[in-house]
Amino acid sequence: MWKLIFAAVVATGLGGTAALADATPISKEARVYIIWPRDGQVVHGGKLWVRMGLKNAGIAPAGVEKANTGHHHLIIDAPLPPLNQEIPADKNHLHFGAGQTEVRLELPPGKHTLQLLFGDNQHLPHNPPVYSEKITIIVP
Repeated sequence: MWKLIFAAVVATGLGGTAALADATPISKEARVYIIWPRDGQVVHGGKLWVRMGLKNAGIAPAGVEKANTGHHHLIIDAPLPPLNQEIPADKNHLHFGAGQTEVRLELPPGKHTLQLLFGDNQHLPHNPPVYSEKITIIVP
């Protein structure tokens, strides 16, 4: 079982679903990516900072409605959730609703996947959805 070491991860369950056509619009140029760690990185001890990047959009906390903004959600060892529903808030889907762009994690030995999904003020994916490549890291 992995755990957060340092970060204020805000998980707000707002319920409901939205059709992708009704989702908050965002620039088609918006991109999220994982700055660190890199794909294939070996993380000794399992403690690491995950640093999250964003291009062509802005960060805004959950609940703040502002055009072309949102906040990060980190998906750990899970597939992308349905892109027409609220992003889950659980041990595999971390919400950074205060606008955080990094988090300190501790992962157990093994192979782990990390992926970002950008969400709007209500934790819904945008239209079009903005998500990163999935990376794999190894904890020996």
